[in-house]
Amino acid sequence: MHFEHRSQPLLPRRLFVRRLLRYGLVSLLVIIFSMLIGMAGYHFLGHLGWLDAYLNAAMILTGMGPVNPMESAGAKIFSGIYAIYSGVIFLSVVALMFTPLAHRFLHIFHLEGGKEK
Repeated sequence: MHFEHRSQPLLPRRLFVRRLLRYGLVSLLVIIFSMLIGMAGYHFLGHLGWLDAYLNAAMILTGMGPVNPMESAGAKIFSGIYAIYSGVIFLSVVALMFTPLAHRFLHIFHLEGGKEK
């Protein structure tokens, strides 16, 4: 994904909103993919029904913690790995969603700073 260089003018609002939506869509796809991984792991390794697997994946992915205890060693290992993965993904998705906003802020700041010269 391409951003305008500091020497280029500020992106028009319509194109900026489109960029925000594009980054939001990518973030949503990452969340859906992560939920599917968690649901599959909790269903097949934790022997939970799909609804409970969804609940546990959602709770772990949002940092709230597990709902159902894991009984087998494989389920416990998956749960730990998924928790670490979820922490990284949560931070990555937040960074991905704020990237266009941060870039625009810095671009405006740079443009305004250049006017004083």
